[in-house]
Amino acid sequence: QVHLVESGGGLVQPGDSLRLSCAASGRTTRDYHMGWFRQAPGKEREFVGGISWSPGSTHYADAVKGRFIISSDHTMNSMDLRMNILKPEDTATYFCAYRYSLQTIVATTTSQYPYWGKGTLVTVSS
Repeated sequence: QVHLVESGGGLVQPGDSLRLSCAASGRTTRDYHMGWFRQAPGKEREFVGGISWSPGSTHYADAVKGRFIISSDHTMNSMDLRMNILKPEDTATYFCAYRYSLQTIVATTTSQYPYWGKGTLVTVSS
């Protein structure tokens, strides 16, 4: 079992930056994927980006590529999401997810992740 806790959400203005963090505890391993997903009201949960155990192996959704950056200290216990040039359409609850995997290419679908945090709300509004 892996327990995930997100933090860092809040209300920001368009163009601002914000950093989210995800802390993992429990049975974390060296072979993992950690992903960020988001869900806006009335919409399905969607992949934002993720990182695998392989150093430097990150993947981003087209909607955030070039604006969002995922980092991890690869201790298996934490992951950050740095969000830049935020837009109103980035407003959503952001979720951290975890899966065990030997694959270097990070998984991008919700069904592939068995462990989830409760989410943190990001609101981008002027």
